[in-house]
Amino acid sequence: MNKPIKVIGIGDNGAESLLPAYRQWIEESEVLVGGERHLAFFPDYRGEKKVLKGGLSAMTDGLAAEERTVVVLASGDPLFYGIGSLLARKLTVELYPNLSSLQLAFARMGESWQDAHVVSLHGRSIKGLAQRIDGRSKVALLTDEHNTPAAIAAYLLEYGMTEYRAFVAENAGGAAERTGWYELEQLARTECAALNLVVLKRTGPSPVWPLGIPDEQFVQRKPDKGLITKREVRVLSLAQLALRPDSVVWDIGTCTGSVAIEAGRIAREGAVFAIEKNEGDLANCHENARRFRVDLTAVHGRAPEGLEAFPDPDAIFIGGTGGEMRELLRICALRLKQGGRIVLNAVTIENLSDAMRAFAEEGMRTDIQLVQISRSKPILQLTRFDALNPVYILTAVHPPQENTDTFDTPVEKGDTAT
Repeated sequence: MNKPIKVIGIGDNGAESLLPAYRQWIEESEVLVGGERHLAFFPDYRGEKKVLKGGLSAMTDGLAAEERTVVVLASGDPLFYGIGSLLARKLTVELYPNLSSLQLAFARMGESWQDAHVVSLHGRSIKGLAQRIDGRSKVALLTDEHNTPAAIAAYLLEYGMTEYRAFVAENAGGAAERTGWYELEQLARTECAALNLVVLKRTGPSPVWPLGIPDEQFVQRKPDKGLITKREVRVLSLAQLALRPDSVVWDIGTCTGSVAIEAGRIAREGAVFAIEKNEGDLANCHENARRFRVDLTAVHGRAPEGLEAFPDPDAIFIGGTGGEMRELLRICALRLKQGGRIVLNAVTIENLSDAMRAFAEEGMRTDIQLVQISRSKPILQLTRFDALNPVYILTAVHPPQENTDTFDTPVEKGDTAT
């Protein structure tokens, strides 16, 4: 049996960051694996050096067959967004963590970090960051050459998140270490070292919006306002979508973006994709998304054209169609993930009938709510009620994989909505 591979975390100050026993293990090993920067810390190493970069599967296969004594070097804590977990799944390893960049950054700040929300932007898109961090008191962000501190600051400014200050730790633990606090406007103009970590700290209150944002807070088409899914209907439709924190959502015929935005604030770790045929309404959707801090993807198009660019959804909301309902519903039924839901709002019995027939032809089960809402309105010293247009909320799901007569909301990812 091969000896366990030692995976040792190393700091930016190289061998100085290691315990004497760790340095001895490295000296006595026959193969030293790590990034070029890590290996450069040991110029006098007598064994074989292997650079750890792309193609990690091939590297792990080679290490599995290795009969010599192997040490792998990793930055900081190998289990903190590092290679430690990958190696532990495939090889017999012993893990020896060092201080992580997160720990060092908070130590320099002099603040606790157990209550921080950690997000890695390293090798990932910044898309959706706004709703993921909105309102959190502390956020630690791992960066890369694209998602730099300056780029992050500019992004936050775009969404009006000026209640945050930023602490940047550059080359933490190394000879060139630099740390400091920045206002977002200042950070957006600052160039930082390649090795850095950003911590956002909320210094003032964040806006709070309830589920069911009041209609009048959305930017809407002028002069003919009213092309919005009304607050009460919106809340009931969102309930029928049965969204999870990581749901992928489509909003077809998004108009002002009211449903897409509320869905994005629920599915904070997921993604929202919207399509709208009217360019003016689409512009309002983008403005509303920035106002309510939801970084969604909204495109101009007449569905079903354009949907091919979206990933398969967990939930679909259809607030309006351009007359291609049958083909649209066919594509939606085909692309919907197992256990997902389609919610369609209809205001005429003809559209309701067409949708029911289409879903039946696609083998989907349906449930309908007729929503009739009235809102109070003052008249002199009295109060009367104004009725909103009745709306049919039609929910469609694929048939259950097991026999059941219920139409319950799924509670876990992968469950089948029945």
